[in-house]
Amino acid sequence: MKKEELKEILLFGESQNVEFKSHCENLKVIGRTICGFLNSAGGYLVCGMGDQGQLLGVDNPNNMAKNIEEILQKYLSPRSLVSVQVQEVEGKALLVIEVPAGKDLPYAFRDAIYLRVGQSTQKADIDTIRDMVLRKQVEPERWERRFSSADIEQDIDAEEIRSAVANIQKVRRAFFRDAENPYAILEDLSVAKYGRLTNGGDVLFGRNPAKRLPQVRVRAAYFASDKAGNTFRDMKSFEGPLVLVLEQVYEFIIRNTPTTATFPKNELQRRDEFLYPPEAIREGLVNAFAHRDYTDSSGGIAVHIYPKRLEIWNSGSLPEGITPETLINGHLSVLRNPDIAHVLYLRGFMEKVGRGSVLILRKCKESGLSKPVWISDEKTGVTLTFFAPEVTPEVTQEVALQVTPEVLQMLRAFVGDMPRRDLQRLLGLKDDEHFRKAYLLPAIKENLIEMTLPDKPHSSKQRYRLTRKGRFLLESSRS
Repeated sequence: MKKEELKEILLFGESQNVEFKSHCENLKVIGRTICGFLNSAGGYLVCGMGDQGQLLGVDNPNNMAKNIEEILQKYLSPRSLVSVQVQEVEGKALLVIEVPAGKDLPYAFRDAIYLRVGQSTQKADIDTIRDMVLRKQVEPERWERRFSSADIEQDIDAEEIRSAVANIQKVRRAFFRDAENPYAILEDLSVAKYGRLTNGGDVLFGRNPAKRLPQVRVRAAYFASDKAGNTFRDMKSFEGPLVLVLEQVYEFIIRNTPTTATFPKNELQRRDEFLYPPEAIREGLVNAFAHRDYTDSSGGIAVHIYPKRLEIWNSGSLPEGITPETLINGHLSVLRNPDIAHVLYLRGFMEKVGRGSVLILRKCKESGLSKPVWISDEKTGVTLTFFAPEVTPEVTQEVALQVTPEVLQMLRAFVGDMPRRDLQRLLGLKDDEHFRKAYLLPAIKENLIEMTLPDKPHSSKQRYRLTRKGRFLLESSRS
């Protein structure tokens, strides 16, 4: 969450979707409030704020965040992705707990069900609970919660379970009854029950879920031109547990995406950077895997790499209430697959609820790229498109070959900002006119060097320095 967004929440004060707590030591009260948000429309719980909006702060915020995550893991049922973040405002540490609207009503904390009523959290009465249960019986069970035909003994990937436990223990967002028992682990992650694996569990931990669920395959292609066709340079189909496939698809993109070479200001060392920011690519992939519509047996995920753009497509339109416009500013998360998203969150692949799109936009902006575009259609699904820069700062070896030996010799003589006389002396040249015509002017014309005082070309204090293009050319000529 951006600080501006948090400040806006603090400015408007408490409401149906926002509650302040002066401290967070009373974990029972915190848990009840979170439960109430889950059973209602979601919301924000901010610890470290007084009832009147006073900024108080929280002591040991990181420890408190871990304590809250632990009690949610232990006492909240069913499990849900709840984001607990430490934010600093005016030198004070706050705990910001972001709660999505729950998909598995009713939720209970310590075997009691709570609701948001106005600006307070109250225990649900029997009539309300009965209504929640009846509605759940009428609504079809979510695809990821249905039992898979997978054999929980033969079809699970034990190595992937061990990897998940290692991730989760490192991030410290969950605690297991028995971290050595794969069946207990799957139950703790809410992807197995009664000795059977759910579809969500199959997608996450099945050795090859595509045998039973062909829609989980991911197709990736690298095209030679910007028009999709039969001409491609690389193409692959990926199968396996979700996180393993996600990593393989990410590596496919990185492998088939060119790097750009730049020379940051005041640095002589060349810096190679990816065409698209890796953090944005990872976030785009995570969103596709977490939010796609798995119910469509003909659906899936596809990655298309073109010379001037990168497309990540997934079946299923954006969740109800989410539009390409709301993605720009972030939103309270609406999860199509809460169980899958929850495991990704516990493993550290999803950091901020409803903020993935904001991170993608920010990273693209920092890299100087055009804004990525989301297109959502009920029939064709969601496509996220990244656009390559119009002009890259690369200078190829071919350019170096077009430069005269005289110019290249002069470029090699540069050490920081240099006056004309020093350059001539280092090159052993006494003829001013020859130096100007054969060395200086061609280098300036090709933007290989620049004046330190461009508005005073004849100043006695005038010096010359290498441009980024000139530094790159030098680096290329040495390789």
